[in-house]
Amino acid sequence: MNTIHRVYFIGAGGIGMSALVRYFIYLGKEVAGYDKTRTPLTDVLVSEGAALHYEDSIDLIPAAFRNPEGTLVVYTPAVPNTHKQLNYFRQGDFQIKKRAEVLGLISRNSRCLAVAGTHGKTTTSCILAHLLHEAGIGFTAFLGGVSEDFGSNFVLEGTEFSVVEADEYDRSFLWLAPEVACVTSMDADHLDIYGSGEQLQASFREFTTKLIPGGTLLVRNGLPLSGLRYGIEDDSEYCIRNLRQEEGGYLFEIHTPEQVFKQVRFNKPGHHNLLNGLAAFAMAMQITSLSEDLIRGLATFKGVERRFSIVLKGEGQVYIDDYAHHPTEIDAVYEALREQYPSSEILAIFQPHLFSRTRDFGPEFAKSLSRFDEVWLLDIYPAREMPIAGIDSQWLLEKIQNPNKKMISKTELIFEITERKPQVLVTMGAGDIGQEVHVIKKALRDAS
Repeated sequence: MNTIHRVYFIGAGGIGMSALVRYFIYLGKEVAGYDKTRTPLTDVLVSEGAALHYEDSIDLIPAAFRNPEGTLVVYTPAVPNTHKQLNYFRQGDFQIKKRAEVLGLISRNSRCLAVAGTHGKTTTSCILAHLLHEAGIGFTAFLGGVSEDFGSNFVLEGTEFSVVEADEYDRSFLWLAPEVACVTSMDADHLDIYGSGEQLQASFREFTTKLIPGGTLLVRNGLPLSGLRYGIEDDSEYCIRNLRQEEGGYLFEIHTPEQVFKQVRFNKPGHHNLLNGLAAFAMAMQITSLSEDLIRGLATFKGVERRFSIVLKGEGQVYIDDYAHHPTEIDAVYEALREQYPSSEILAIFQPHLFSRTRDFGPEFAKSLSRFDEVWLLDIYPAREMPIAGIDSQWLLEKIQNPNKKMISKTELIFEITERKPQVLVTMGAGDIGQEVHVIKKALRDAS
């Protein structure tokens, strides 16, 4: 790192990339880069010192960054091979690395705590960071979402430990060498990369071999991996027992191989979030004996932006936003909502993410979405993909076995929501639907 003076990011505004942007700004490096779209997050990065632009033009690369000596180029695999700036750097004598490789290099200088899984890794890693903070343990965290406890996706409170998301996309997690790792789930996803669920599972198994000698693996009970198991009301080594709801949260006991913790509180709805909290607690227990601090941390954890975020809660009106973009995640959101609001009508607005994912899981998406009282679909958010013939939101809508369904455009969204006045509204998706949340919130408040 001492030989690097400038870092140029291609895809700087991604949630994972932006944490690295912040890291290098913190180190005092000169930082610039490109992203496809200007967003509130890129505006924050600019205010923190990054020189960003939004057009793929070689002319926009600052002069200092055209010098290969002392310049590191970091890119996300979501960037197409036709990208002009990326090819400019490839044709020169530049150090070019994927985001995951850079994260792997950084984390190797610390005791790495890595959270893997097709679902739950962002929330689990944010809870883990919060627990370490509560225990006064120095760490650096690279998070895949904005922690509501820290107000950021990058936290630097020390360098002994690093908290990282072990991302399975493009097999990125194979660059890591964790001391403690966790696997929350292994549902089929990213079939554009893996081709089959079996290949994805094989990649997770390979990830578990990346643990350093003497390292510890935590595994959600039921997954086909060997490690310390965690679960709810089962025979796991780390187990939640005597679970009950109280005042919008949960009270329970945590049974570990050594002891039992009673009167544990956790305030995020849904059993999937309980499991995330338990996984984070079990990981932290591998590196510290400050268990009472960790228990307190579970009770004070605020949450993660766009992970079952309660945007609005008033008399007869609730609005929740979630990043859910896979059928398993949609099921988890539904079950958490139904547990919290058993007799309320729930309107779900979903923006599918990627044409390939919509195609690969069309029947599963339809089954999950059919559970809600009413479903509205936005157009598919393409992200890195070109359209696939015959695959669109209307195709998915026709598969949904629920008469209360319709297509809706973004331009109609606010009017239709305020006219409908749903008891419980949930927006879901990993695309740009998140940028509509504050507009929807204001409209609902003004209409009430």
